[in-house]
Amino acid sequence: MRSAINPVDIRPPFGHYSHGLAVAPPGRMLFCSGQLGVRPDDTVPADVEAQAEVCFASIGAILKADGLDFGHVVRLCGYVTSRDHMAAYMRVRDRYVGEPLPASTLVIVAGFTRPEFLVEVEATAVGD
Repeated sequence: MRSAINPVDIRPPFGHYSHGLAVAPPGRMLFCSGQLGVRPDDTVPADVEAQAEVCFASIGAILKADGLDFGHVVRLCGYVTSRDHMAAYMRVRDRYVGEPLPASTLVIVAGFTRPEFLVEVEATAVGD
């Protein structure tokens, strides 16, 4: 059982996420390491939206390998290298998340391990 927590006495979320997400026990947790926008053949798309698609597809594969899907995601953390990348990242994120909306954080960082990487995404999921 998951339920969104969005108190009426604070500003509503800026985007497609929940301020908090309560998860009732029992539940098995899956922590996904940060996924970069690099394909299995080691190619990296040039733009942030395509890289974000790769990140979310990789997370989807990790979830599926554990019998889960994006409906089990309770928290997302995204990292982009520029404010200019925020909208593209959020468009991709919003295509993947479902109700109840997960908690979500987006951080602008100076860079990643390779200069062509523009976005990294990590996820936490709770199975039933």
